[in-house]
Amino acid sequence: MTPHSAVPVDRLSGLLERFRVHAHLFHAGPLCGVTHFDAQEGRGFLHVLRQGEMLVTHRPRSGAARKIKVTEPTLLLYPRPLEHQFHNAPSEGSDFVCATLDFEGGVRHPVVAALPSLVVLPLRSVDGIEQTLALLFAETERLRCGQRLLADRLFEVLLLQVLRWLLDHPDDGGMTEGLIQGLAHPKLARALTAMHETPGAAWSLDSMAHAAGMSRSAFAAEFKLQMGVTPADYLLNWRVSLAQSMLLAGSSIKLASEKLGYASAASFSRAFVQSMGLSPRAWLQDRQA
Repeated sequence: MTPHSAVPVDRLSGLLERFRVHAHLFHAGPLCGVTHFDAQEGRGFLHVLRQGEMLVTHRPRSGAARKIKVTEPTLLLYPRPLEHQFHNAPSEGSDFVCATLDFEGGVRHPVVAALPSLVVLPLRSVDGIEQTLALLFAETERLRCGQRLLADRLFEVLLLQVLRWLLDHPDDGGMTEGLIQGLAHPKLARALTAMHETPGAAWSLDSMAHAAGMSRSAFAAEFKLQMGVTPADYLLNWRVSLAQSMLLAGSSIKLASEKLGYASAASFSRAFVQSMGLSPRAWLQDRQA
């Protein structure tokens, strides 16, 4: 029999099915001089330079390096709003494409929270990315029916490929702890994926450890080391993030509490306050205001 920890597990679908991301192509072709990209709430960027060189700059203390020299085909992923500028990008040809990324939940999106401010990834590093890029650039080079829709979907495929690469190379991506580190761990990933897919289950430290194929003490210690939080705190924050999306979509507090495994609306409200410092009703009113 295959060992429990060796059975393949889909580490991303449970996350991205509940917190989706939508890409929108907004530029294809050359850039001239200095190009400025503003920070907008809930919005990230995905840029692909297929040929040429350029200088990327950020404001001091922005969370990203002040200057980055890009000298080879490179992908630049900004998961969170971050003002940036491109200097002397290629001014000829169509080897440059850009998309906005709208993450459901904004900064609450688990992937957004897990990633650094900027991921700079040479295209040569990612196996299999060439086919996606060939299709993407082919769609941007001439107008055809459904061009924008197909280009948007290809950007989303590209993002998924980048996330896969980060799971396989978390240290190279600049992560030291957090969700990517946890999902990169062969045993912790099993427990995390199970929590993502069935957040309303009656999770306990014992059941989480069992899902990971680890002892209770080893699981608790390794989870805290890799994730930076305890298993109970992670589960609480995950459930509250899901609850926030449900409330914004019109679900009642009672329905949210039932789906997320709480015995009553009152116990759910106490957990929500513990995580957010506000009751679900107060939080929703604040957001709607």
